[in-house]
Amino acid sequence: MSFVELKDVGQREVVPGCRARFVHSDSMTISYWDLEAGAVIPDHAHPHEQISTIVTGEMELTIGDEKRLMRPGMVAVIPSGVRHIVHALIECYVIDVFHPVREEYR
Repeated sequence: MSFVELKDVGQREVVPGCRARFVHSDSMTISYWDLEAGAVIPDHAHPHEQISTIVTGEMELTIGDEKRLMRPGMVAVIPSGVRHIVHALIECYVIDVFHPVREEYR
């Protein structure tokens, strides 16, 4: 699959108030998140490296013991196995890149 119309990719609610579209290559997954104000992605970790870019909105992102207010244009790099939490303060649009592929999101 070389070209994808994002509007044609089914959106799924992963946790309440957190909906995403997922696009996969052979070695990575990109997710396009719509987060409602107040939505929380609870404390979790996974073996995937993750890079998160906030496009719109504001959210608190805790990586390990460090918490930051994330605004548009900010990028976070989350190493493999590190616990993290997301709390959308207002409606957000976030793009995450994972390596390797998130098979559970295929």
